[in-house]
Amino acid sequence: MLRWLTAGESHGPELVAILEGVPAGVPILPEQIQADLQRRKLGYGRGARMKFEEDELTISGGIRFGETMGSPVALRIGNTEWPRWVDVMSPTPVDPATLPKGRGAALTRPRPGHADLVGMQKYDFPEARNVLERASARETAARVALGAVARAFLGELGIRLVSHTLSIETVHVPDDAALPTPDDVDRLDADPLRCFDPATSERMVARIDRAHDEGDTLGGIVEVLAYGLPPGLGSHVHWDRRLDAQLAAALMGIQAIKGVEVGDGFETTRRPGSAAHDELVSDDGVITRLSDKAGGTEGGMSTGTVLRVRAGMKPIATVPHALRTVDVSTGEAAAAHHQRSDVCAVPAAGVVAEAMVALVLAASVLEKFGGDSIGETRRNLDGYLGNIPDALRTGISPA
Repeated sequence: MLRWLTAGESHGPELVAILEGVPAGVPILPEQIQADLQRRKLGYGRGARMKFEEDELTISGGIRFGETMGSPVALRIGNTEWPRWVDVMSPTPVDPATLPKGRGAALTRPRPGHADLVGMQKYDFPEARNVLERASARETAARVALGAVARAFLGELGIRLVSHTLSIETVHVPDDAALPTPDDVDRLDADPLRCFDPATSERMVARIDRAHDEGDTLGGIVEVLAYGLPPGLGSHVHWDRRLDAQLAAALMGIQAIKGVEVGDGFETTRRPGSAAHDELVSDDGVITRLSDKAGGTEGGMSTGTVLRVRAGMKPIATVPHALRTVDVSTGEAAAAHHQRSDVCAVPAAGVVAEAMVALVLAASVLEKFGGDSIGETRRNLDGYLGNIPDALRTGISPA
């Protein structure tokens, strides 16, 4: 069983992440994890924080000599901005009058679209600082770090992932555009929007520029693709064992994600049944699907075709053109607090979504095949595939 946990606040000293259940012998270097942390900062429309806030990675346990040990992997991601926030985030009592001007002020004007108001109600806080510090998307750095370890494990089994941006607001990649493969990651990361279609990327940049000039923010849709999955991950027998349900939950758990699709998703609902499903044919004795509208899952299980899952991100709620709210200390109308923010963080959401899909797939692989070492997991996978009768064999999408 794979389990993960994160802790830490946006302006705290560090984020802490633990991943338990990774088999021994998975090659993973700090540089690989650090590279994914850098990828999380990519994308046109990001704010200044991405430039001056560094993620200082420390591996505290579970990895020795560049390989996992079978024990929990423990990671720390230091916040280089911590010295400026030591007093504000102090775990011991501090006199508010001694705090830096402005930084220690009570945040009594909850921001629409954020966790501020509901969090204050739920946890009985008089102001929003305690809520926004943990609700912040900064926490996703910890998940991206854990996702890098999960991706390394999957890679040892021939399973590879890639994410890309499908749309920014109404600017959308053409429906017939080619899908990226894992070999295209460098090209995607070099694009300002992590978009695989250059013409669409240019239009996305122009739309973000206009939003910046108007003091507004934009959302969009990202897609994660997984190649090389075996058939049979997940199960149809119970709701919480369905692979598509687990993926949906993991992606919806990312800050600002408001919708998830598997395969063609909602577009499938606009098709008649005769055009909505992936027909099966026999090709030299191997069963093949003529399409991949289902996105690599049927009945809650992976099919062996390319897994495609999409996540829709809402526009960032911290809008420079401050939205209306109420100052809870006075009951009077007010403009919402405006902490620094991005115009658009959709490209980064793709990297976070990729990490979450990697974690879910790694957990599903270990549920199915087990193994205390990567060699044992690989043998179990090979044995399973070899035991599928010839009459039921299907291909696996090449990674």
